[in-house]
Amino acid sequence: MKHRASGSRPAISWALSLCAAGLLGLLLPASTAAAQNLVVTPVVEKKLTQLPAGPLFWRVENFPTLAQAQAAAGPTALAAEVAGKVWLFTLGPKGGSSPGGSKVAEIGPVPLPTASEYLLRINRAGGPPGAKTPVHTHPGSEAFYVLTGRLGQKTPHGVMHVEAGQSMPGHGPDTPMEVFSGGTTDLDQLVMFVVDATKPFSSPAQMP
Repeated sequence: MKHRASGSRPAISWALSLCAAGLLGLLLPASTAAAQNLVVTPVVEKKLTQLPAGPLFWRVENFPTLAQAQAAAGPTALAAEVAGKVWLFTLGPKGGSSPGGSKVAEIGPVPLPTASEYLLRINRAGGPPGAKTPVHTHPGSEAFYVLTGRLGQKTPHGVMHVEAGQSMPGHGPDTPMEVFSGGTTDLDQLVMFVVDATKPFSSPAQMP
């Protein structure tokens, strides 16, 4: 005599439905998920008590080796190896050059804070399309050089976009901003800061 377990078929159907729902969740496009934050990684930094006189620009150069970049670095320069290349970032007057370097960009003039001590910092930031930072400020300015993707920056001045291979000097100290990946491919960018070293590097803010 055969017995049929009561409710076995509905139980199997329910389990299959759960599996299908799980698979569907894995297959949903990223755009349906909550927006991701940009990943920001500090690369190199230094503190100074004095900046050069006159309008200043960030000069971005490539070098064959890190040792060569470090040997060519002046007091306001930062050397680093990022994204498979060696870079030298120098804050100085327009039109300068470093022995042995290949100029990539000259960004400026850079809006400068007034401070008793300054922090020069290079960050690398990026993320998939739609990734963004919270609205924030810095006690100084930041300049951008885009390696890949498309950079977007929203401030009270409006929205700016910068393509791969291009640069942007940014705005003055304490400007509320939201930085985002505004293209169809992953954003990868180098960000150059000169800020007041006596204040918090970044502070939460609201967009007016």
